Amino acid sequence: MTTYRLAVVGGGNMGAALVGGLLHSGWAAADLAVVEVLTARADQLREMFPGVTVVDETPPCEAALIAVKPYDVAAACGAAANAGATRLLSIAAGIAIAALQDAAGPEVAVVRAMPNTPALVGQGAAAICGGLTAGDADLAWAESILGSVGSVVRVPESQLDAVTGLAGSGPAYLFLVAEALIDAGVLAGLSRANSEALVGQLFVGSAALLQQRGDPAQLRAMVTSPGGTTAAGVRALEEHAVRSAFLEAVMAATARSAELGKH
Repeated sequence: MTTYRLAVVGGGNMGAALVGGLLHSGWAAADLAVVEVLTARADQLREMFPGVTVVDETPPCEAALIAVKPYDVAAACGAAANAGATRLLSIAAGIAIAALQDAAGPEVAVVRAMPNTPALVGQGAAAICGGLTAGDADLAWAESILGSVGSVVRVPESQLDAVTGLAGSGPAYLFLVAEALIDAGVLAGLSRANSEALVGQLFVGSAALLQQRGDPAQLRAMVTSPGGTTAAGVRALEEHAVRSAFLEAVMAATARSAELGKH
């Protein structure tokens, strides 16, 4: 019987994104198995990833990625450990390392991660933390998997709620800003199609500048000429406490993540 290099338990959007990222980064399809219990979704995955095994039970595997709903995590961890996995990487929201370790057993190296939805297009930002049984090699292994769809940082588990409030929820904040800017362009007289095109490229170009040069304050200053149009716009934003609103949004999401984790 085949023993797979990695079993991805859960074939939803994030699980599928990671399978695609691994294949793109050079993993062989024959090394991967996806566990998906919904027949229609399993058929979709077979079409998406020819050569990748798609099954409804965890097969023999060296390691497992847990990408299921929180209430299914304990069973998924136990099944993976029973299938021979010696490493587990969980991207399930709100499930603490202690709970993952209890479900997997003391012989399994457990790593918990918080990815975000831009992983769907290979541009994710994720944070990881390891349990007591996870060493540097295990963390490097987890980084190699999540790194196939974006960037990865290491944090203590106590900071994962903050990661959730910032990077996990962050795409929604930016999409809200994009919506508002598109509406503003229409209000100023642009067609909606042109406003959408301009705002889309605005985000792409600005993100590229930030990634290449860093220092957002300096980049903002570069655009803001004394007494100019941008200075007037930034003043309006500051008068409406937009900066404070973002601070409050991240803190509220962080607090909510901690609350959900307790339950």
